[in-house]
Amino acid sequence: MHDDCNMRNYIAELSKDLGSMLLSCGATVTVAESCTGGGLASAITEIDGSSKWFGVGFVTYSDLFKHKLLKVPTRLIQEEGSVSEAVVRSMVEGAVNLTSAEYGLAVSGIAGPTGGRANKPVGTVWFAWKSAEGTDAKRLGFSGDRGMVRAQAIEFSLKQLLHIVKRSNTV
Repeated sequence: MHDDCNMRNYIAELSKDLGSMLLSCGATVTVAESCTGGGLASAITEIDGSSKWFGVGFVTYSDLFKHKLLKVPTRLIQEEGSVSEAVVRSMVEGAVNLTSAEYGLAVSGIAGPTGGRANKPVGTVWFAWKSAEGTDAKRLGFSGDRGMVRAQAIEFSLKQLLHIVKRSNTV
């Protein structure tokens, strides 16, 4: 676990590396966020020149706007819940379809301290990443307070996206 200052520095380094990689391959990224509340977009745009690889992000905290903006089917939200593989996959698909970005990232989770259930405790976060190679998703459980869960989700999202961009540009 990183302390708060080290976590911010590490996130900044990941964002810088991601921006450099996207710039070198002439690609763009978009994000669809829920539990991170704009933290991903903030981390990405902290880097000077980020408008060259990041045009828009979506903070769809409510189910209504997951549906209205990202076209996540209401039925999917009702059946699977906002914090689910199906919903984050639909979120990232919607964001990429709207923006035509080469890469997309979506995140939805339960940052706490309330909102958890037996099958989805506080700290549960679903991620989805989209590239030309397809869409991948992963569920993780984080510990700590609300801020720590969100920071860990941002860190993991960027780390995985950087890995995907590197992998797809070395194939």
